[in-house]
Amino acid sequence: MLFAVYALDKENSLQLRMNTRERHLAHLMNSPLVFAGPLLDEEGNMCGSLIVLEMEDISQVKDFTENDPYAIAGLFKSVEIRGFVKAFPSGEINSA
Repeated sequence: MLFAVYALDKENSLQLRMNTRERHLAHLMNSPLVFAGPLLDEEGNMCGSLIVLEMEDISQVKDFTENDPYAIAGLFKSVEIRGFVKAFPSGEINSA
């Protein structure tokens, strides 16, 4: 199953993000990653993360997220995890 992780950084934490970035990227390299990237604020600065993972259940995603170096460093002010369905391109579309 696919899961989207939407994490927002604490205010004024860009330096913490940059100091932890290499460890975070290594953590992602050892995961069932579909895609990931930083969220940007109005000025174009990184202010959060969007990560889509393919895992069996949400407990695995929570464990993965809690062990992310960004989370361990205290970067995030909030983290949301939601099931995700790929609709485009070449995904399935469920009629509403």
